Amino acid sequence: MDDLDPQLLRTLRAVADAGSITSAAAQLGYSQPAVSQLLQRAETRLGHALVLRGARGVTLTEAGQVLADHALHVQAALTAAREDLDAVGGLARGRVRIAGFPSASSTLVPAVLASMASTVPGVTTSYVEVEPPEALDLVRRGEVDVALTFTYVGDEVVADPALVTRALGRDPLALVRPGGSAHPGASTAVPAVVGSRAGTGPGAGAGPGAAAGPGAVVDLASLRDARWIGGCPRCRGHLLASCATAGFTPDIVLETDNAAAVVGLVAAGLGVALLPRLALATTVIPAAVTIDPVDDDLARRVEVVVARGAERVPSVRATLDAVLGAAALLAE
Repeated sequence: MDDLDPQLLRTLRAVADAGSITSAAAQLGYSQPAVSQLLQRAETRLGHALVLRGARGVTLTEAGQVLADHALHVQAALTAAREDLDAVGGLARGRVRIAGFPSASSTLVPAVLASMASTVPGVTTSYVEVEPPEALDLVRRGEVDVALTFTYVGDEVVADPALVTRALGRDPLALVRPGGSAHPGASTAVPAVVGSRAGTGPGAGAGPGAAAGPGAVVDLASLRDARWIGGCPRCRGHLLASCATAGFTPDIVLETDNAAAVVGLVAAGLGVALLPRLALATTVIPAAVTIDPVDDDLARRVEVVVARGAERVPSVRATLDAVLGAAALLAE
């Protein structure tokens, strides 16, 4: 239709995300009057009200939301068309923006970027480290093309028709505690096997005694009297839910989402913690710290997320291939 254009869809998406025309204009690099005029002209052409202006800001009408929901698909199609033209005869050009969670930054992401540099050197890559909720928002806003995220069993996941999520594998959790509080079957090093592939997962050969086998699976209920160190908000929520299932509320005395800091606090005898294997894989484990496995049901699921339709973009498709290759670092 001649009365619809990508600029209008992109503007409506920005208004939906920002909640005001002024903020949307700043996000798009336009002036506020220019955005207001664009919307007014579009409403006249289409014969539909697109925005509702109120004292608390601007919201989209049903018609406006319908158009805004198409913005990511249209942008993905336009990007795919541009790259297809640029890459006739091979993926010689392109750009892809990747987001990932902290423990992926030192494990999965280097493998992805190295694969990209080797297989599609003409594609420019960028990376930003954010927690999963922020990564998903970046994909929705079109500011990131590929997001590495994770969810826990029991997380409330709201299906988003604008996004496509693909499971990559599991990232088991482990109990990190002072070595002095020996637990039956304890191991003093990070097990080399992150998943089911011995010697190939993150942490293989990393740290003192990394080749040692895992210790006995620890029952969280045996730690009801321990002092706990919490991580990121979602990880703390998972810790609370897991301990509740085990019949107690953990005494969380310290909080940090820095894995090395957590290990240091544990080494100082200040508490115990649950950390994912990806976080432990590149963290130096002092001799005073013991790492033991916990119930496999506590593992988190690692996923890759893109906007619906983005798989058609050659650079995104190449990135997904690299991500699937890096997923060999995870448990199945």
